[in-house]
Amino acid sequence: MPSPSDLRSELQAAGLRVTAQRLAVLAVLREEGSHLRADEIIEATHARLQTVSTQAVYSALSALCGTGLIRRIEPAGSAALYEARVADNHHHVVCRVCGLIADVECVVGAAPCLDPSSTGGFVIDEAEITFWGLCPTCQQTAASLPPENRFTSQGE
Repeated sequence: MPSPSDLRSELQAAGLRVTAQRLAVLAVLREEGSHLRADEIIEATHARLQTVSTQAVYSALSALCGTGLIRRIEPAGSAALYEARVADNHHHVVCRVCGLIADVECVVGAAPCLDPSSTGGFVIDEAEITFWGLCPTCQQTAASLPPENRFTSQGE
């Protein structure tokens, strides 16, 4: 768990002004886990700073994403999610039934770990991969259901 002085140093190194809101949001993501929705971050930040506004949390999220201190991911069918794991080239696996998300290491290495057949003139610096399937819990649940009642994708 990073200390408050470590978080201050990270904000300063990223060129951001150190504010209570930014410190709290960054601490929430570092301490309370990955793949958090904005409403979860708002609730946890309110618990730390009772007077913080919802807009201040969204502003902090935007600033932290903009400097690369946190990452925003948007799996199909999901609200935007935020994570503090940014210093590597990892991807995600999403359960089609319950929506559980887990990190998956890049199988090739440095970003981007995939090379497109054509770039259209773009300079590619990242490849974002989302794997879809069933988590262990949903696999067990699906196995106990009759075949006609098994779910194969979220929302079916």
